[in-house]
Amino acid sequence: MHVCMIVPNEAVKGGIASVVNGYRGSVLERHHRVTYIESYQDGSKWDKLKKAMKGYAAFRGLLGKDRPDLVHVHSSFGPSFYRKMPFILWSASRKIPVVNHIHGAEFDTFYGNASEAKQKLVRKVYGRCTRLVVLSEEWAARLQQIVPRGKIDILENYCRIPEEPFDTGRDKKQVLFLGELGERKGCFDIPAVWERVKEKCPSASLVMAGDGEMARVREAFSQRGLAKDVSFPGWVRGEEKERLLRESGIFLFPSYHEGMPMAVLEAMGYGMGIVTTAVGGIPQLIAHGQSGFLETPGDLGAMAEDVSALIQDEALCCSMGALARQTVEEKYSLKIHLQKLEEIYRKACLKK
Repeated sequence: MHVCMIVPNEAVKGGIASVVNGYRGSVLERHHRVTYIESYQDGSKWDKLKKAMKGYAAFRGLLGKDRPDLVHVHSSFGPSFYRKMPFILWSASRKIPVVNHIHGAEFDTFYGNASEAKQKLVRKVYGRCTRLVVLSEEWAARLQQIVPRGKIDILENYCRIPEEPFDTGRDKKQVLFLGELGERKGCFDIPAVWERVKEKCPSASLVMAGDGEMARVREAFSQRGLAKDVSFPGWVRGEEKERLLRESGIFLFPSYHEGMPMAVLEAMGYGMGIVTTAVGGIPQLIAHGQSGFLETPGDLGAMAEDVSALIQDEALCCSMGALARQTVEEKYSLKIHLQKLEEIYRKACLKK
């Protein structure tokens, strides 16, 4: 089967690029002929516009010269919806099956609180898709407002599991955050959490790895006199990210809205003690009190208690981390993910 996949540039920061980059060179390419068309890159608005225009031109050329059997669109909410809309409509008009793989996390802002005209447009575009792929049962339930449940597939994100030893040089008192520094990820809650942690565990350290509103987050720590034991390495990838995952004992991720975050899956794969929130697909990953701690977003006291407990009780941290790693090995490997994806392709093509 010839699959055309609409993707971001490999160097883009964020979960969608992380998911797609795992497809490159995988068994998926041995089973299917995959053409990747990039429609997004980081940079200025002009850079993003040029990338989108090049993507549209490349796709139109492909439709004329080497028509794909299926189009797999990776999309989100907000601007991503509008960027991907032409790919979906052009494909549907030519009766090419479209799998719309939706990675977004803020459905209410995107659709629930939108104008009637925008809701109508979303229903139209999603209605042209053959299959809609979401990351969790929660998101499937929300998407049922737009399309029949029978058109929706759940495909959880995956973890590329590191081989043993995966915790070389681990500092049990080092806490790690990975992701965009901003409101949605709960980053402005972390200073208050960290203040309480430091009262109980004065030798603990924190790494805030990511970019976004870094200056504001730094200032929030400084205002509490906490800047000394917090480092900001910026956005990390490759060997640098692997090093932080290996050497940190605890993963703190107090997000307010999620699909199924790759960062949590990665922390699980590295056997870390995890403190996060019960949003999006995260409750599918973490069993509260067994493979990690799940709290309500904004419950700063509970999260501080959880982090402190993991720092103070090494055996608890290790046992939770071991179960988290076992969970991704059994349920969230790339192999399992790709098997499910190929089944979605099969269902989409049956509709031709």
